[in-house]
Amino acid sequence: MVRLYTDCLRISYGKQLIVKDMTMEIPNKKITTIIGPNGCGKSTLLKAITRIIPHDSGRIILDGESILKENTKELAKKMAILPQAPESPAGLTVGELVSYGRYPYQKGLGRLTKKDLEIINWAVQVTGIEEFKYKSVDALSGGQRQRVWIAMALAQETEMIFLDEPTTYLDMAHQLEVLELLKKLNEEQERTIVMVLHDINQAARFSDYIIALTDGQIVKAGTSEEVIDRNVLKEVFEIDAVIGRDPRTDKPICITYNLLKGEEKHEKTTHSHSALVGSYR
Repeated sequence: MVRLYTDCLRISYGKQLIVKDMTMEIPNKKITTIIGPNGCGKSTLLKAITRIIPHDSGRIILDGESILKENTKELAKKMAILPQAPESPAGLTVGELVSYGRYPYQKGLGRLTKKDLEIINWAVQVTGIEEFKYKSVDALSGGQRQRVWIAMALAQETEMIFLDEPTTYLDMAHQLEVLELLKKLNEEQERTIVMVLHDINQAARFSDYIIALTDGQIVKAGTSEEVIDRNVLKEVFEIDAVIGRDPRTDKPICITYNLLKGEEKHEKTTHSHSALVGSYR
């Protein structure tokens, strides 16, 4: 089942075209990861899908309707987004930040109801941050802060959560901690997770579906077995990768790689140009 998809989506910054006629689907109740080199349009795509930035043309459809027609608060009940390196006001406690997730449901004076408090406490519990509830967010480690932001998204009670590079600036242990939490939310609560990751091995390990971008276009979309492939990675990242199997998960894993040089890079560029020209014939 697909609730969210784009059709011929074009997004620009000024005169620069970033996302080029992109048509894609986001599988419902699955973990989808977007990968690609810096500047290929990953974050831009995420922001457009969640209506943070406008798109030039094409459609973004959620539950059969354009997201442009959706009321802002109603849209916030369906999807939550955590941007890169989110920042909270100085001095805010963990509980206060998590309570911000209840904003779409507040009316009148915006006071928290009994139901709001119950959901906030549940979000704090499920993300394992009870011991930090009355601490300042500023006093937490990077991994702890990321869990707080995820708790805020959970308090928003959305079925879809979008995360832009949620593991950036975290050490290996905290990266794994955050990704395992997202996997748990997907499996136990059937949340649709859409995230941007730089680490292709993490993408392969934790994703049901991967979308590989380069230069604002989709090179390949599918399972980790279909996308974490030597030829796909050559097209997307301009690397010559050696692909093996993860002994713990049996998912594909990039063991090592070299940069494409000389003739190989020239052949890749020529092949891409020929394919693009051929698509317009």
